[in-house]
Amino acid sequence: MRIFDTMEKQINRCSWCEKDPLYMSYHDNEWGTPVYDDAKLFEFLILETFQAGLSWITVLRKRENFRKAFDNFDCQKIANYNEQKFESLMQNAGIIRNKLKIKATISNAKAFIEIQDKFGSFAKYIWQFTNGKPIVNKRKSLSEIPATTVLSDKLSKDLKKRSFKFVGSTVIYAHMQATGMVNDHVTNCFRYKELS
Repeated sequence: MRIFDTMEKQINRCSWCEKDPLYMSYHDNEWGTPVYDDAKLFEFLILETFQAGLSWITVLRKRENFRKAFDNFDCQKIANYNEQKFESLMQNAGIIRNKLKIKATISNAKAFIEIQDKFGSFAKYIWQFTNGKPIVNKRKSLSEIPATTVLSDKLSKDLKKRSFKFVGSTVIYAHMQATGMVNDHVTNCFRYKELS
């Protein structure tokens, strides 16, 4: 984990994270780092589901609350949530209380397990879309980074076919960026070289 000090101002980062220490820590330690662990991939998928239509920093600030509310993102437990658990989530002020997104999380947990059963792991399934390795882009500025790509369209379509909800192309491209399937750090960001 990187520690911020007085030298921090000299480090070049992607400009989207520069106004908030939590955002900077996320950018420096997580965003764009390749994730091959199913539990972590599922966590990002849930968080991005809730992020749809909101800012990522909103979700990031509630991340610990989400962890507690959703049994540390255990897909097996979430897949078995009953009506009582759903109601308790709807009353939980620490998370984003969106009925459709909570229901989608429960059904997505079931779909996630189905993919694990079919492919051996969710990581094996999702990383096949990039031939198992990150796509390294060469974006010089934020304005060059798209909200969707042909590949995120394809992955989104495939996930929907497998009964996932709230997995539009924009959400899926954000997932690909966060989990390092694509390196969308701008080229002058210190993390770009570390991850290339």
